[in-house]
Amino acid sequence: MEPTQYLGPILSVIDLLGIAVFAASGALQAAQQRQTLVTFAFFALVTGTGGGTVRDMLIGAPVFWVVDSRYPLICLVTALLVWMTPRAWWKDRALDWFDAIGLAAYAVYGAAKALSAGIAPLPAAMMGVVTACMGGIIRDVLAGQPSIILRPELYVTAAVLAAALFVLLVLAGMAVPVAAILAALAGFLLRALAIVRGLALPVYRG
Repeated sequence: MEPTQYLGPILSVIDLLGIAVFAASGALQAAQQRQTLVTFAFFALVTGTGGGTVRDMLIGAPVFWVVDSRYPLICLVTALLVWMTPRAWWKDRALDWFDAIGLAAYAVYGAAKALSAGIAPLPAAMMGVVTACMGGIIRDVLAGQPSIILRPELYVTAAVLAAALFVLLVLAGMAVPVAAILAALAGFLLRALAIVRGLALPVYRG
């Protein structure tokens, strides 16, 4: 399979979905801290584009939101929509659920874009994890919150599952759209279990 065949309409939809829900999670973080509209927009932008920016810099690709204005526009519109809605509309763990959707979607898309750039399978899967996790890490650091990756419940593991499963499935010959959907669903379900049941890996007890 040629590298350019790893991206297509389904991956484009997954990419835009990941941007929108990560932007929403950033705006919700600003909402929880009762910030201004400018802060909403800033949090939405850095959360929505942070992981993809790091990925593109690492794989030597043009930074996606610099060359395509749809992405910052989606972030800004999402921030405005969250700003205009009452706080009562959002459940206490809404941020976690938006983040879970973005995590799964972006892990798959990040791995696919890395493969499309000719990156080998293992580092391509790692680029999926970077894409999925960096935006949330940046958001939490800016908000002065403990990083989401330091919670005991599964987070990075869900991104690893989605990215690695996608790479394995396409290498095994599965159609890219099917592999993308299955991998994203697997990552989301694992993260959902972690949110609902506190599913976690054993911690170091040395």
